[in-house]
Amino acid sequence: MTALVLALGASLAWGVADFVGPLVSRTVGSLPVLFWAQIGGVLALVATLAVRSERPAGWGIFFAVGAAFGGMLGLFAYYRGMVEGAMSVVAPIAGVSAIIPVVFGIATGDSPTAAQVAGIACALVGVGLASIEHRAGRRRIAAGVGLALLAALGFGFYFPWMHAAGKVDFWWASLVFRFTAVVLVAGVAVAKRPDLRLRPWHLAVAAAAGVADTLGNVLFAASATHGLVSLTSVLASLYPVITVLLAAVFLHERVARFQRVGIVLALLGVVLIGV
Repeated sequence: MTALVLALGASLAWGVADFVGPLVSRTVGSLPVLFWAQIGGVLALVATLAVRSERPAGWGIFFAVGAAFGGMLGLFAYYRGMVEGAMSVVAPIAGVSAIIPVVFGIATGDSPTAAQVAGIACALVGVGLASIEHRAGRRRIAAGVGLALLAALGFGFYFPWMHAAGKVDFWWASLVFRFTAVVLVAGVAVAKRPDLRLRPWHLAVAAAAGVADTLGNVLFAASATHGLVSLTSVLASLYPVITVLLAAVFLHERVARFQRVGIVLALLGVVLIGV
């Protein structure tokens, strides 16, 4: 039960962060928001660990470096996909990243249930339907789908690495992840040289998104001490439900009927994989 609550808490935190961050990115660009989000997240963790005053429990926390490479690839693609396409389409597709930790679990000894197999099938069919939009009498791949699939790949590889690091020490693993993320985003910023200056309101929102994302990281890493990666990863992957609901309420996004079927199937697939 503890693992379930922690993983679902992670999905809630990520769902809010993945709505707020990309929403601001539509105005000021993805890279500045990602940069200040990482700064906000790492400062929150440094403050927390300074209060706790505990040393790392082991070298296994550095598995979080691998998680950071996968996670930041996913975030870059996710944010860009949200700028180019509808949140209600991009988020569910990115959510099928749950397939990767399930496959990882099978490869390391887990046995998939019939429900999990059905969930993988639903997710794949759902991605296909959600990816196609109907315009001017013609059907085509919806905007942002390619980036959403890249995000799913990156997020999928985040889960096993972060799960392994979290089992050692979830607080320090979260700091290693966030510090690595800062270095990666700063490296991209140096290469691209964007204007990272933001208005105070945009800066505050970006930092808040980073803190929410970091909370999700901490909760997921903590769930690793109580549950299997194939279970906690899927439950944490329910964050698209939150993002889709927020987009529907605040942005009034509309998608075609068969795309809505695809979105429901993709989300159903995520749920079934976690059964």
